[in-house]
Amino acid sequence: MNLFVHSLTALDASYWCAERGLVGASWQVDVELDGELGEDGMLFDFGEVKPWAKRQIDATLDHTLIVPTQMPGLSVSECAEGLCVRTQLPWPMEVRAPRQAFTLLPWSTIEPQRLSRYLGEQLGKRPPPRVGEVRVQLREEPIAPGFGYTYSHGLKHHAGNCQRIAHGHRSRLGIWRDGELDEALIQRWCARLADIYLADRADLVGSEEDESLRFAYESLQGQFRIRLPRERVVLMPFTTTVEQIAHWLAEETALAHGGRIRVQAFEGIGKGATAEAKR
Repeated sequence: MNLFVHSLTALDASYWCAERGLVGASWQVDVELDGELGEDGMLFDFGEVKPWAKRQIDATLDHTLIVPTQMPGLSVSECAEGLCVRTQLPWPMEVRAPRQAFTLLPWSTIEPQRLSRYLGEQLGKRPPPRVGEVRVQLREEPIAPGFGYTYSHGLKHHAGNCQRIAHGHRSRLGIWRDGELDEALIQRWCARLADIYLADRADLVGSEEDESLRFAYESLQGQFRIRLPRERVVLMPFTTTVEQIAHWLAEETALAHGGRIRVQAFEGIGKGATAEAKR
């Protein structure tokens, strides 16, 4: 017997790519369970599927930096914070964080289909009673080219896993100017925010004029540090919550183009914030 749940939850993370660098990602998670029916005529109660699967996903890939440890130019070592990940391709970056902030995979590239199989294997290690096999499919939300943005960040004040310094999202963006959807503005911002790191200026260590920018903070899970090229960073004057991102985008757009600006900024799939500004 097969039991399936489509769009069971969403998974938000970042991964390292030799071509794109630090990539924010969001996937819908579909789950299939194979097994034998019980005396109650059920394989597994639907009311229990979601919390069971979500607990497993939260403990694996979700809100981590997914690292292909066999990628050329990449190294992983122990450090005072926990683990240190360094890489040179396509540009130099260093992340120091507690071990739970990383998912280390012995691969040369990160691919959704392979991640799907990996996640299914992880869920299958502790299956519910009567479940013999677990399969997972990760799906990106359909977003027209130029109308989605990808970013990584960390929220030091967050009580959960969002405090990890290099997790990210793939998100929709909507911008209206004087009540009309402005596709040119959307595409302009999405190009600027493609595979970007959004940082709180308060976490900057050193000068923002340095070629490499360093950020550090301490939160409930431990100490976090990241270093990356200045051109891969957007400095914001506040913490990088989606509420503040929407506010910042609205203010910057109104300042540059005038008019009444409304921004709908998503954080991953199906959630986000709306802000308005006028100049």
